[in-house]
Formats: sequence, structure tokens, C-alpha cells
Amino acid sequence: MRSPRPSRSGERSRTAVRRSLAAVAALTAAMVAALTWANAAHAHGTIVDPPTRAYHCWDAWGTDHQNPAMQQEDPMCWQAFQANPDTMWNWMSALRNGLAGNFQGATPDGKLCSNNISNYDSLNKPGAWKTTTIGNDFTMHLYDQASHGADYFRVYVSKNGYDPTTQSLGWANLDFITQTGRYAPATDITFNVSTSGYTGRHVVFTIWQASHQDQTYMWCSDVNFGGTSPSTPASPSTSPSRSPSASPSASRSPSVSPSASASRSSGAPTGGCKVTYTLNDWGAGFTGAVTIANTGTTPISGWKLQWTFSGNQTITSSWNGSVTQSGQAVTAVNASYNATIAAGANTQFGFQGSYSGTNAVPAQFTLNGTVCTKA
Repeated sequence: MRSPRPSRSGERSRTAVRRSLAAVAALTAAMVAALTWANAAHAHGTIVDPPTRAYHCWDAWGTDHQNPAMQQEDPMCWQAFQANPDTMWNWMSALRNGLAGNFQGATPDGKLCSNNISNYDSLNKPGAWKTTTIGNDFTMHLYDQASHGADYFRVYVSKNGYDPTTQSLGWANLDFITQTGRYAPATDITFNVSTSGYTGRHVVFTIWQASHQDQTYMWCSDVNFGGTSPSTPASPSTSPSRSPSASPSASRSPSVSPSASASRSSGAPTGGCKVTYTLNDWGAGFTGAVTIANTGTTPISGWKLQWTFSGNQTITSSWNGSVTQSGQAVTAVNASYNATIAAGANTQFGFQGSYSGTNAVPAQFTLNGTVCTKA
């Protein structure tokens, strides 16, 4: 039997996931109906089984990213998160437009796992990425938030003799396995892959050519050939809801945005704060990754970050915090699990939105009444 994904909880957790999928699907349908196709087309997805590198990092550590245990227990996710937190938060957004099928010409060796996107370059780093055990016949599962469908998927497996712990991935390191046919728009797409002759650690490299426009996604999934495939796992949510612990756990109950039940701070941080605002903009849609650093000398117990957009940006979902909007004014409040920011420490949250025209970085951020420095 194939080993379960790392730290996945038992049947009770999977049942909770399945029950909450119906609510997520209903909300997603309502959002799609409320937006024009141009905006809705910019939500994204990824292969969740076997999980891609970025998705694994978010799935295992998304709500526990400040846990120092990550550095020892999952050093590849640790280095990826330290290099750019956007790698973790935007696990669904590894896309490029207009490649016209020229995947190899547009993607240099050593850049395959990041889809040649500089923000995700840490995903190309060789090392002991966590693996999922599979058999020579296995099932791949795409979770696609906006139900784009697929013109096709191309699946490759790294050649025998290639060592992903010491070598970056190039096209010559890959065996082409299969190209699928078309898939109709759906939130979940699964397809079977048959291989032979592989054992031990390998990389499954997947190309998803989405159907709604010339939009290409590329990912690396780290696997260990040596088991049999289990049933298809439940779909993920777009935001984590796992309580922090000393070691990662991949189970969660999906939700569109996490709880914001923690109390807010009654005072400003002593010594100040710094905000890093990172945009991943694909035109008409975007995701934002925000890091709040406590540069002061006392802990922050409960935070409220406020800013004002200069254009017509509209936030549609968020994670690791509750984000509300009134016109151009935006307020982000901590979730229960990231309310405290120790002196010298930081926390992160993110959101997805749509816009037309310009999408400038906000001019000023205020944390609990204190104007923060912009990184």
C-alpha cells in the first residue's frame, strides 16, 4: 500500500474535508457568477497529488510557518520560504502566458520546477524535498479553483540515475511518459499515468496547458516509486486552517478565509513595524503576499493592518487573516493562530483580487495605529 501523505490525519479529518467541499464549491460558483469571465479566468490551481513542491510547503506549513522546527524537519521548504514567502502562499499561481507550445525553448535547464518564474526560483534548488510514495501506475489530481479545463497534460519522470538531491532538473534529465487528451472545465481533474522500470526517488514533472487561453503551468512533484496508489485525496481549500504545532500536519478543514477570532491589540508596537508587500500580477487579477515585521522591542498581541488602494482593486479571498474592504480602504486582522508577533519576528498573510487599470503598491500601511516602514 502507498504510504499516506506526511502527517495526514485519519478518516475523521478526511470526512470533515469532504463535507466542507460542498460549501466551498457553492461559494466558488457564486463568485464565478458574480465576476466577468475575464476576471474569473485568473484563479488558478496545481497538482495536489502527488503534491508539487510549493503546494507541499503550503499544505504542511502554511499555518505554522514561524515554527522553528521547519528548518530541521523540512529544510527545503524552510529555504524556499526564507527566499520568498510568495512561493508558499501562491502555490496555485505558477503560470506563464503565450508560450505557444514552446515549453523547452522558453524554459532553460535548471528552471523547470519554478516554471522559469524568478519569484519561485527556490523550487529549483536540489535537496531532500519531501517525497510521496507511488507505484508505477499512479493517479494525478489537479485542483483547479476556476475550472479552466485542460487542452492536455504532459507528464515526464526523471531518468534513472538522476539525483534530485544533488542535481538541478534539466530537459535531458526527463523521460516523456504521456500526453493526455482534453478535459472539460472542472474543479477536480484526475488522470492515470502508467510507467515501468522506476524505483526510488524521482521527480514527476507536469505541464498543464489550460483551455481558457494560452496559459501554461509547470511543476515538480517529488516521489518515491515503490508503492501502490491510494484513492484520490480530497481537494484542498484556498486557505489553511490548521492549528500550529511542533510538527507539520497536512489535514485541514477547507474554508475560503481563516478565522479572525483572536483579540486585537490595544497598543502599537514599541519601536515600529515594517511591511513587505509582494504582488503577483497577471493582468486583471493578482495575489498579494504581505509580511509584517515587528521591529520594536515588545510583542504585538493581536494586529490590524490597514491600507488604501489607489485604484479599483477588489479583494476576493484571503488566507492567514481576515481581509475586509470598504471602497479603497482595506483592513486585515490576524487569525487566531498568528495573533502574536514577537519582538524581532514577523508574520505573513495573503489575498487574491481583481482589478482593471493600474495596480500600484499601496503608499502607506498602518499597524494598530502606527505607520509602518515599507520594505
